[in-house]
Amino acid sequence: MDKSLFFQAIGKVLAGMILVCVLIFLPAGTWHFPNGWLLLAVLFIPMLIAGVVLMIKNPDLLKKRLKAKEQEQTQRRVIGASAVVFVLGFVLAGLCFRFRRFLVPHWAVWSACAVFLLGYALYGIVIAHNRWLARTVEIQPGQQLVASGPYAVVRHPMYTAVLLMFLSMPLILGSWPALVLFLLFPGILIRRIQNEEQVLTAGLDGYADYKTRVKYRLIPFVW
Repeated sequence: MDKSLFFQAIGKVLAGMILVCVLIFLPAGTWHFPNGWLLLAVLFIPMLIAGVVLMIKNPDLLKKRLKAKEQEQTQRRVIGASAVVFVLGFVLAGLCFRFRRFLVPHWAVWSACAVFLLGYALYGIVIAHNRWLARTVEIQPGQQLVASGPYAVVRHPMYTAVLLMFLSMPLILGSWPALVLFLLFPGILIRRIQNEEQVLTAGLDGYADYKTRVKYRLIPFVW
């Protein structure tokens, strides 16, 4: 086992957990925020499991997933906009719990958990089909086109999974206003996809033809 990679991955997870805790429990004004603990569970337990599997089965892919520095200027702006939505949405959810305003009913919270885990499952399927699945938008040395599995249905199934998970999070936290804010995310994601397709079309053999065969980018029969 690559000890350096192991500690890098653990460090990323711990940093993410600390950040999420600060963003939701501090505005909530208490550690007794059940929805906050529920989000931590559904977010980080599968993440740890997936990290262990990648560490054992495909450490090279794990290295790519841990790399977060974008070279594309457009992608840096997209990530910045996503971070703003993420931070403000989580803070807003904590405030909703503190003041007991605009709270989501329990059935919607648990339904959102199911959708979130469905997104995680799709994410796992995508990883199993695409060993080039870097976190950043770039053409890797020797990269080949992947058109099987979920990529035969939509061109960006990873983002389909991300969309399911991202839009589920404010409902898991129990906040309608946070959901309204998170509805900005699909527009941000569309901009990321448009720029990524420009990069792939210009630099990846066969991608232009692939776009004619698989028409939908994100959601079948929609877009």
